[in-house]
Amino acid sequence: MEILASRVLFRPQDYARSVSFYRDQLGLAVAREYAGGTVFYAGQSLIEIAGHGSPAAGAPPFPGALWLQVRDLAATQDELRSRGVAIAREARREPWGLHEMHVTDPDGVALIFVQVPEDHPLRRDTR
Repeated sequence: MEILASRVLFRPQDYARSVSFYRDQLGLAVAREYAGGTVFYAGQSLIEIAGHGSPAAGAPPFPGALWLQVRDLAATQDELRSRGVAIAREARREPWGLHEMHVTDPDGVALIFVQVPEDHPLRRDTR
């Protein structure tokens, strides 16, 4: 498996309070905003504060997830299954346009594997 990019994804109890904390209190620059979310620059990484979604039912309390971009989500899902990894949520296209699959690590941390479709805004050159 080849990981192309990653970011820390938080799904806070209070979206506005968390955005204010990262933007106003910590002073992080906004990398991009979308309906229901804000992504901040954090050195060579990104922190995404999402106002959508929620942790899986019954999952231990954990405010975020590890976002891992892959080239081919179906192939990644097959590869992980072949290694005995349980898929918490099958690969599917999300309302925000990304293809996502969820896996949970032994400590309950959500890993979100993502494939960015060719027509998604993340693929556009913004220069």
